[in-house]
Amino acid sequence: MGLAKTEIFTENQNELALIGKVFAHPARIAILQHLFKVKACVCGDLVDEIGLAQPTVSQHLKELRNMGLIKGDVEGTSVCYCVNVANWNEMKDKFKAFLDQGIELDQECC
Repeated sequence: MGLAKTEIFTENQNELALIGKVFAHPARIAILQHLFKVKACVCGDLVDEIGLAQPTVSQHLKELRNMGLIKGDVEGTSVCYCVNVANWNEMKDKFKAFLDQGIELDQECC
């Protein structure tokens, strides 16, 4: 199997691709939407809210946490999750800059 060759791309390109990968699953989108909606740390109700098995939800939470978009606080035997606002805003700014490029074009080029 070949290498991904991510080293030939810029740090920004690699980071945008990782962010895109995190957003590529609807369960992760649903988790983030729920966390924004409740505006608080959420422990056990994510499984009920999302409708997936607990190990599956845990895997999606792990992906979001690894990307730094959420953070977790240990409360007894459970972990409560919330949006990492600072990292969310940083990611949003990077993605907005990427999506806004070329906006100033007045006409189609092809």
